[in-house]
Amino acid sequence: MARRPLPRILTSGSDRIARSREIARTAADSATDVLHPLITITRGLRRLAATARAKWAATPKERRGPTLFLVAACVLVVALMPYGPLLALIAVMGAAAWKGRERPVVKTGPDDAELARLQGLYEALVPYFSVPDDPAPLFAYGGEWSSALDDHAFDESGRLTRLRISYPAYFTDGEAASRARIEQVLHAKSGRGREYRFEWDEEGNQLVMTVLGALPTTIAAQRFVTAPGETVLGFTDADAVQRTVPVVSADGEEDAPAVVWRTGPRSTEPHLLIVGQPGGGASSLLRSIALQALPHGDVLIVEGAGTGEYACLTGRAGVLAVECGLSGALASLEWAAHETERRLVAANRARQAGLPAPEDTKRPLWILLDRPSVLTCLAAADGRTDPQTLLQAPLRHGRSAQVTVVVAEHFDGVDVLGEAVRGHTRARVVLGPASPAQIESVLGMQPHTTPTADVPPGRGYARLGESPVLRLQTPATPDPYDDAAPAPHRQAVTSLLPPRASALAPDPTPDPDPESTMEHATVPAES
Repeated sequence: MARRPLPRILTSGSDRIARSREIARTAADSATDVLHPLITITRGLRRLAATARAKWAATPKERRGPTLFLVAACVLVVALMPYGPLLALIAVMGAAAWKGRERPVVKTGPDDAELARLQGLYEALVPYFSVPDDPAPLFAYGGEWSSALDDHAFDESGRLTRLRISYPAYFTDGEAASRARIEQVLHAKSGRGREYRFEWDEEGNQLVMTVLGALPTTIAAQRFVTAPGETVLGFTDADAVQRTVPVVSADGEEDAPAVVWRTGPRSTEPHLLIVGQPGGGASSLLRSIALQALPHGDVLIVEGAGTGEYACLTGRAGVLAVECGLSGALASLEWAAHETERRLVAANRARQAGLPAPEDTKRPLWILLDRPSVLTCLAAADGRTDPQTLLQAPLRHGRSAQVTVVVAEHFDGVDVLGEAVRGHTRARVVLGPASPAQIESVLGMQPHTTPTADVPPGRGYARLGESPVLRLQTPATPDPYDDAAPAPHRQAVTSLLPPRASALAPDPTPDPDPESTMEHATVPAES
């Protein structure tokens, strides 16, 4: 059977309808653009009229008569004024145009995606914040998230940046393991790759989660405004410390919150231990400490790895020695032990005689050791004295003798550190990527934030004695002889180096008689 063609009106009607709709839509858009001022004024007049009706309805009946009389008098005055009606019309049109303007839509709550994220986070916390015997559980499957989650904020990508969680009173928030489970769930559900801070209010049964911004890495080595005996280890969050120091960064001059370590006779943490991963910035921090100590004291550097990280300090004024070998390290540390004893004896005799301490006992002496575990292994293999045993006198009596010891070690060499180093280095710094367990093993306390896997050099945590754990970003202090480092940072380090010493120091071989070392302290020679 032959197929009959469709009537022409059916084949061409759809095209005509589409063209007609497009013409109508274009005409409507054009009319809207042309009549937009009129539409705005009309909308404003309608809103003004609605406001006037609401005001009239809210006016008490006994005051409507005087109000009407006052309005009529104002209208009469305006009508009798020259150009009064025209000015009144212009004023009304202006008020209507302002009232009828299109205001941007203000977001007053989370959108659908953010609501789904909050509900998912609520469901993930149900197994940890609920028990079967609870008659009115705050967390339950299918429950309403708004009953337990509030004070939420999101970033541009829709991820949480702040959240307050109310949890039941029977939750064991006093146990570290329980808190760690909750923090792990929140970290996983809110987005990885960011650093979170968790503040537990055990009294109010609330947990506040906040996303922390990255600490600035644009601050290089420079002369910090500090008093003698104060050393800037790095910079932290603004709300974590009460002191700021003026610094010059790549973004200009600013006041940065600094982690200041105090040494000297009145310090409660006279010695420092730095632990980190390779490339974490421990050597950079040691260089920063040395540059800050040189204007006020003498520095003795012992490098166990022998990589030449401190060659720029060799022969500088105030640098007693830069030792890389085992023999030189043993000789320098033995001299440092005798120097500590000499200072103690001299200061004790001066006090007994009612005299001030001699000037040569007041100048600070800094002993900086990088990777002492390597020297310990070399000494054990060669059957020689462990260099760490020579640190017992400076560590135990360094605060009274103005001697400060700074030890930097990798995580894989912490077990080789002696008891004297572990027991007397109460100021601790952890640099580089590390797990919460590794951080706790060094600092004695887990941080209140979640460490991230990828961190820049010099990024870590610090704890001075019994104070809280602070986030830390050390100032960029690279080796000025390292061509791979940024040129501005290398130039900043070079500008801080003291001038070259005019002559080498005397032989570092210590005098076995402590009485003779009181009169004159021998200084180790340059390596």
